[in-house]
Amino acid sequence: MREALATRLGMIAPAQALIAAVIAGPALYLVWLSFHTSSYGAAAVFVGLENYARVLGDAYFWRALANTAVIVLVVVHLELLLGLAMALLFASGVPLRRVMLAVVIAPYAVSEVAAVVMWRFMTDPDVGHVSALLRAVGLPMLEWSVVPAHGMVLVALLSVWLHLPFTFLILYAARLALPTELYEAARIDGATGWQAFRRITLPLLIPALLVAALFRLIFAFRLFSEVWLLTQGGPARSTEVVAVYLYLEAFRYNAFGAAAATGWLMVVGSLVLAAPYLWRLKRAARDAA
Repeated sequence: MREALATRLGMIAPAQALIAAVIAGPALYLVWLSFHTSSYGAAAVFVGLENYARVLGDAYFWRALANTAVIVLVVVHLELLLGLAMALLFASGVPLRRVMLAVVIAPYAVSEVAAVVMWRFMTDPDVGHVSALLRAVGLPMLEWSVVPAHGMVLVALLSVWLHLPFTFLILYAARLALPTELYEAARIDGATGWQAFRRITLPLLIPALLVAALFRLIFAFRLFSEVWLLTQGGPARSTEVVAVYLYLEAFRYNAFGAAAATGWLMVVGSLVLAAPYLWRLKRAARDAA
């Protein structure tokens, strides 16, 4: 048994060493760095909680945190609604389902840089096709480069378009896994489509909905590329999110200690937002057992 255990440990040791080197090591270093002041060409000096106090006392950080929370809540719940509707539509049967699946999943294959460039061109106030269409129907244009609210709306729409396939695939797979016998029995009992959805589909899809929401919440809280490539946090840092704030602290102001503290505050913030979903997921698993 000892030899078998040693063999098994030896087989998993390279993977564990890689995880420690790539994840655990940098994480511990950031913990250490968050308690020091550090910059280019200067030795790190221990300052205790000063970096955390500086970040928490910065009005730009709180504005970035508020922007992040708004975008995350809007994006995650909009993706859940659209993903659920699309999953139910595809499960009920649509013409050319394979072609339609490829169309729906296609945005997930597009790089974020290419997507931002494409959306910047489409929504350009002067030559963008979307702007021309909005003008043609008498609607206001998305002046995302000068109006902060328009920039936030465009970032949210872009994020939904990019990541909706992820949510859709989780919910679609969960819907296909539901037993057809339940729907046949409901149909025999005279249940309507809405009753079958409310009494069968939705309760059984709750775990999948929570898993999709949890993953998207964590990913969306780290939102960076869409904001940085589209507005860079402007105008006047009004569309800045926490990840962009961290980037500016580290690479524009060379405050590595404050950037490390911001990173750990992001971890705490994402855990706080994810806690209700984790609690509900644990409760759903306990009820199912």
